[in-house]
Amino acid sequence: MSIGAIGVTGIVILLALLILRVPVAFAMFAVGFVGIWILNGWNAATSLLASETFTLASNPELVIIPLFILMGNVASVTGMSRQLYDAAYAIIGQVRGGLASATVIGCGGFAALSGSSVASALTMGKVSLAEMDRFAYDPRLSTGVVAAGGTLGILIPPSTGFVIYAILTEQSIGRLFLAGVLPGILLLSCFVLTITLLCWLRPAFGPKGPKTDASEKLRALTGALPILVVIVLTIGGIYGGFFSPTEAAGVGAGAVVLYGFATRRLRARALWIASRDSIVTTATVMLILIAAHLINPFLALSHIPTVVGEALAALNLNTLGTLVVILLVYLVLGCFLEGFAMLVLTLPIFFPVIIQLGIDPIWFGVLVVLTLEMGLISPPVGINVFIVKSVAPNVELGTIFRGVLPFWCAMLVTLAILIAFPQISLILPDTMMN
Repeated sequence: MSIGAIGVTGIVILLALLILRVPVAFAMFAVGFVGIWILNGWNAATSLLASETFTLASNPELVIIPLFILMGNVASVTGMSRQLYDAAYAIIGQVRGGLASATVIGCGGFAALSGSSVASALTMGKVSLAEMDRFAYDPRLSTGVVAAGGTLGILIPPSTGFVIYAILTEQSIGRLFLAGVLPGILLLSCFVLTITLLCWLRPAFGPKGPKTDASEKLRALTGALPILVVIVLTIGGIYGGFFSPTEAAGVGAGAVVLYGFATRRLRARALWIASRDSIVTTATVMLILIAAHLINPFLALSHIPTVVGEALAALNLNTLGTLVVILLVYLVLGCFLEGFAMLVLTLPIFFPVIIQLGIDPIWFGVLVVLTLEMGLISPPVGINVFIVKSVAPNVELGTIFRGVLPFWCAMLVTLAILIAFPQISLILPDTMMN
C-alpha cells in the first residue's frame, strides 16, 4: 500500500470511529499513533507521544483554559448569569419578542465569561426557557434562540475555540480574542434582528412582556453590575494591554470566586463542584490536543496536506473561491462532526493551503470558528440542540431544529459579511497589537 493510500485509509477509519461515537481524543490517538508506527516505526511513534505530551502539559498558555472554564462555572453557580439576563429583560422585555432578545444578550454576556457554547446554552436555557414559556412564546422561537444564542460562547472572547485554533496553528491568542469581538457583536445583532423580523411577521411567536418602570430598570442594571465589572476587568484588561490572556483568566476567575464568597452565594461544596467540572472539561481538551499532535505528523508523513493543496490548485480558483470551498467543507463536516474534532482533523490539511494563498490566519480563524458555531445547531449532530432538549424535554427535537433554522441563516449572512469585509475581524488586532 502506498503512503498516500495509508493516509486516506487513516482518515476514513478516523471518520468511521467518530461516526460510531468513539470519543474524539481516543479515535485520533489510535489513528495517529498506529499511522506513525506504520509509516515511521514504533520508536518514532512512542517518542513522539512522550515528547508531545510533555510539551503540551508544560505549555503555560494552556493555563487559560481551566481558568476561564472555572470563571464561567462559578459565575453560573453564583447567579451572575441570571442577573445579566434580568437586566436585559428589564430594558427590552416589554417589546414584542423582547424576552427572546434578552436571552440572546444574556447568552452574549455569559459567553464573555465562560468561553463555552455548551455552558452558555445550558445556563441560559435553565434561566430563560421557563420565563418564555410563562409568557406563551412559541416553542420554536424560545428553544431556537437559546440553542443559537449559546453558540456565541465559541466566538465572543474568551473563546475555547480560539485557544485551540491558536495552539494548533501557533497564532496569538490575544490577537484572535481581539478579532472575535466585532464579529461576535455583529452576530449577536443579527440574532436580535432575526427575532424582531420573526415577531413582526408572526406576532404570536413572541408576545410582549410586562412593562418595567425606571426604578426597576435601575435595580436590574445594578444587579448586573458585578458581571459587567468582571467582563470589563478581564477582556478590557487584555485589550488595554494590562494583562496577557493568561493573566486575565486568573484575574477573572479570582474575581468571581471572591464575589461569590463576599455575597455568600458560593459555598465550599459549590466551589468544589465547579472546580471538579472545570478539571474534567480541561482534561478532555488536553486529551484532544495531545491526540491532535499525533494525528498531525501522521497526516504530514502521508502527504495528505500536499495532495489536498494540489487538488485545490487544480480547480483553478482564485483565492476567494478556494476560501469558499474550504468553508463549504467545514459547513458539511459540521453536520456530522463535533467542533474540536473538525479543527484537529482539518487544520493540518487546510492551514498550509491558507498560508500559501496569503490569507490572513487570524481572519481565517474567525471564519472557521463561525462555521464551527453553525455546526453546533446543524442536524443531525447539533450538540446545542440536544443541550436545549435536555432542558426542555417536552419540546420535540424537530421543533427545536425548525426553531434554529432562521438563526442558522443569520449566521450564514454574518459569514458572508465577514468574508466580504475582512477588516471587521482585523481592525482591532491590527490597531491594538501593532
